Amino acid sequence: MKSAVETLNPTRVRLSIEVPFEELKDSLDAAYKKINQQVTVKGFRKGKIPARVIDQRFGRGAVLEEAVNDALPKFYTDAVNEAELNVLGQPEVDITELKDGETLNFTAEVDVRPTLEIPDYSGIEVEVDAVEVAEEDVDKAVEELRERFASTSPVERAAEEGDVVTLDLEAKVDGEVLEDGVASGVSYTIGSGELLDGIDDAVKGLEAGGEATFASELKGGSAAGKEAEVTVKVSQVAKRELPELDDDFAQLASEFDTLEELRADSRKRLENMKQYDQATQAQERVLEKLLELVEVPVPEKLLEDEINTRKHNLEHHQLGQMGLDLEKYLEIQGKTAEEFDTETKEAAVKGIKTQFVLDELVNKEKLNVNQEELTEHLMRRAASSNMSPDQFAQAVVEGGQVPMLVGEVARGKALAVVVEAATVKDTNGEIVDLDDDEDEVSADGSAEGSTEEAAETEEAAEEAPAAAQEKTEG
Repeated sequence: MKSAVETLNPTRVRLSIEVPFEELKDSLDAAYKKINQQVTVKGFRKGKIPARVIDQRFGRGAVLEEAVNDALPKFYTDAVNEAELNVLGQPEVDITELKDGETLNFTAEVDVRPTLEIPDYSGIEVEVDAVEVAEEDVDKAVEELRERFASTSPVERAAEEGDVVTLDLEAKVDGEVLEDGVASGVSYTIGSGELLDGIDDAVKGLEAGGEATFASELKGGSAAGKEAEVTVKVSQVAKRELPELDDDFAQLASEFDTLEELRADSRKRLENMKQYDQATQAQERVLEKLLELVEVPVPEKLLEDEINTRKHNLEHHQLGQMGLDLEKYLEIQGKTAEEFDTETKEAAVKGIKTQFVLDELVNKEKLNVNQEELTEHLMRRAASSNMSPDQFAQAVVEGGQVPMLVGEVARGKALAVVVEAATVKDTNGEIVDLDDDEDEVSADGSAEGSTEEAAETEEAAEEAPAAAQEKTEG
C-alpha cells in the first residue's frame, strides 16, 4: 500500500491511497465466505459453494464490493497512522479506481486537529472581584437562617403578606379541568413567588373557607405555557413567627453557644463562598486571555456537529425536563431565534478552541493523569449526575467514555498550570494568591481539601464540547 497526504486547509486533508490487488486477498476470502453463508445454490451444501459459482450466479462485482467495504477501514487507518495524523470524525471516502486483479485506488478527506503554537502565557494578567463581606451580608445570611426556623400558628383573620396559607387548587384550560391541574393541601407563603403568577393578589384578604378565581400562565405540566383559569380555596391561614435573634436562637440553629459565634461563622462561610467565586472568576478570565493569544482554526464539520449537539441537548433534555419547547424558552429569555443561533455558535466555537488549546498544553507540559485523580473526577461527575460512583463508572466503561474523562482531568490540569503562571489582581489592586489557603472551598462555602481547586479548574476546562470530545478522543 502507498499513500500520500494533501493539506486542503489547516483543518482538513486528503489522503490518496493505492492498494495492490494482492493485498485484498484476505478481504476477498472473507467476502466469499460471507456470501456463502447468505445464499443457497441447488446442488451445493450451504457454505460450500465454489468461488467461480458465486461469480457466475451473483456476479464478481458483488464480491468485490463486499471485499472493498471490508478492506477500506484497515487501509485508511494504516494510512492515517503512517502519516501520524490526528483525525477528527469520519472520512469522506471516494473510490477513484478499482481494477479487478490489478489495483484499488481511493481518496479519503477528513478533518484533522490544527497545529497550534502556544506562546508564552506567563504575562497573562486578569482582574477579579475582591473578597469583601459587609455587615449587611452577614445580617442577610443570619436572617435567612432565622426564616428557616420560623414557626406558624393558625389565625382567624384575612390572609396578609408573609402568612402561610393552606390551599386547594384547580386549573382549567378552555373550560376543561386539567388532569394534572388539581392539588389539595398545598402550603404557600404569600409573597414568596413560588407558585403561580397572580396567586398572591388572589389569596390576600381571604379568610379560611374563602375562594377566588384568577387567570395565570402555567409554568409546567401538560398545559405549560397556556393561559389557565385557576380557582383557589383557602382552608387555613397561619401567621409566621420568627425566633428572637439571641443566644438561644444560635443554640437552636447551629452548634454555637452564642449569636456572636454564629455571626462569625456566617461571615467565614460568606468569605469562603466569595473566595470560591473569585477562584472560578480567575480561571474563566485566564482562559479567555489564553484563547486570545492563540490562533485556532475550527473545522467546519466539527463546528456544525457541535452546534447540533448543543441544540439537541437543550431541546430534548434540559427544556423537556422543564416542560418547555424552544419557542417558549426563547420567549422567556427575550431572545430571537437568530440571537439564539449566534450565541450557540459562539459557545460552540469557544468550546472547540478551549479543547484544542488545552490539549496542546497537555502535550507541551507533558501532563499525565493518575488513577487517584481520575477516581476523584469520576466521583464528582457521578454526584453531579445524581448517580452512585459505581453506577456512573459502569456507564462510563460501557459507553467507552474513559478516555473522555481522562481528557477532562488533563485539560483541567493544563488550565491550572496557566492560572498559576498568571498574575491575578482583585479590584483593590491586591495580588490574589489562589494557592494561599491550604483548604479550598466548595460551592456551598464549606471547607474542602486542596483537590477541590483542581476540580473547579477541571470544570472550567470542560467548556470542551461534547461533540468535539467524542470525535477527538483517540
